Amino acid sequence: MSSTPKITLEQWAAFVAVVEEGSYAKAADLLNKSQSTVSYAISRLEEHLGGQVLKLNGRKAELTDLGEVMVRKAKKLLQEADGIEQLAECVARGWESEIVIAVDVIYPVSEVLDAIAIFAKRGEAATRIRFLETSLSGTDEALFQGTADLVIAPRVPPGFIGEQLDSIDFLAVAHRDHPLVQLGRELSLEDLAQCRQVVMRDSGIKRQQDAGWLGSEQRITVSHFSTSVEIIRRKMGYAWLPTGYIQSEIEAGEFVPLPLQQGQRRTLNLFLINARGDRAGPGVKLMMEIFLQKVKPR
Repeated sequence: MSSTPKITLEQWAAFVAVVEEGSYAKAADLLNKSQSTVSYAISRLEEHLGGQVLKLNGRKAELTDLGEVMVRKAKKLLQEADGIEQLAECVARGWESEIVIAVDVIYPVSEVLDAIAIFAKRGEAATRIRFLETSLSGTDEALFQGTADLVIAPRVPPGFIGEQLDSIDFLAVAHRDHPLVQLGRELSLEDLAQCRQVVMRDSGIKRQQDAGWLGSEQRITVSHFSTSVEIIRRKMGYAWLPTGYIQSEIEAGEFVPLPLQQGQRRTLNLFLINARGDRAGPGVKLMMEIFLQKVKPR
């Protein structure tokens, strides 16, 4: 069993206040205590540490070498203590201590981060956010296994209810110097089958899903679209990619839409799914509201 700390939070708070205010008198005003009380707290702290943390230069309190080390630890300790109190307050009022959001990788990360930033301003600061990037059946598993509170996915599995959030356009592309582009004509499925295709890895464990046309025998399987972009930039393959990931490359003429006989462009709807249903807490409900009302579609 660990021993009980000899230095109290009040003593650490007095030390940090003197450092930040620069004097015992100003720290006393900040803490709404007498100067003698602050001075006593510092002397007790130094007694337990076995050395001075502050020295006076005229009326100004300055850190000693020991104080330089301790003040960083003290600030972190006080932040953690404040966080514990906020967390307890949130839980007592019914707010979740943590919200887990599972998002299929086809949904732009920037949109998720925008929603989290808004939540941080409008929600409870002590609520932690865990952001899981999933793909294909991995997104379904987050629902079925109960590992996520909120899910953004291209389909709503049986037993769940989802609201349409957005739609993502996919475009078949290759580098302008890729052999498929150099053919200079409309492409058939046979043409595609002769070249390497970049496909997305299924993040699920129990069952693997395939997505899109998988006619190419030669494939490179990746975990994220940013990797697909780099592979195409190196002229190593072609892929159907969300237009949001390749907009600048298309505009610059580096990537070229493949002139397919059919299926050059695809659209996939995305749904926001409340995995907790009626059991969802206020934090999950607020996050849903932010996604649906505050995060603007592209």
